[in-house]
Amino acid sequence: MNFTEGVIIPIDKPYGITSFKALAHIRYLCSKVNDGKVKIGHAGTLDPLATGVLILATGRKTKLIESLQAHTKEYVATLQLGATTDSYDMEHEESESFPTAHITEELIRDALQSFVGEIQQVPPTYSAVKVSGQRAYTLRRDGQQVELKPKTVQIDEIELQSFDSYKMQITIRVVCGKGTYIRALARDFGRFIHSGAYLRSLRRVRVGAINIDDCIDYDNFDKWLSSQTIEKE
Repeated sequence: MNFTEGVIIPIDKPYGITSFKALAHIRYLCSKVNDGKVKIGHAGTLDPLATGVLILATGRKTKLIESLQAHTKEYVATLQLGATTDSYDMEHEESESFPTAHITEELIRDALQSFVGEIQQVPPTYSAVKVSGQRAYTLRRDGQQVELKPKTVQIDEIELQSFDSYKMQITIRVVCGKGTYIRALARDFGRFIHSGAYLRSLRRVRVGAINIDDCIDYDNFDKWLSSQTIEKE
């Protein structure tokens, strides 16, 4: 393993940390065994409350990051129906509630298929989208209002995996293209069914040909690294 020549390192990002923090930790561990700082970047940000596939690239293979970001992604998401939060996930408490008596499994299945294909999607304002050089989430956390423009995204598949009519929660599998926000999908789905929805959990299970089973456990990365042969320059 030569960090300068470049290594693709897929990790399973845990809940509650940013992609940048995960990258910084892996950089520290790699630099430690390399006796020198390792150039490293990640392909495709995961929200702090999301888990799963985060692809890292070192050295010369950081040039592949842009193409890796363009790969199809697959997620498994659990949505809470009948309510929303300001961030459309669990970062904030529920801010509004909506009726759910009319929601059936048939309605859910039909509504989900309305989001398959090329759609217009407005990113969540609590996101890393830049507005006048600043991250949208920074502006929102400072109490400022943010307006973002819709963009075209591609959703290839949406599959309903389960529906709990008592808790009013659904679990879905989503296969989509670059730039798709599953939090925004939850928001728009809730509106489509004349209710509300937000993410209770989100796990990225695939990026291109790399599946979650191919990933290195973040908490045990140092053990994995100690078993590798490192070519130092």
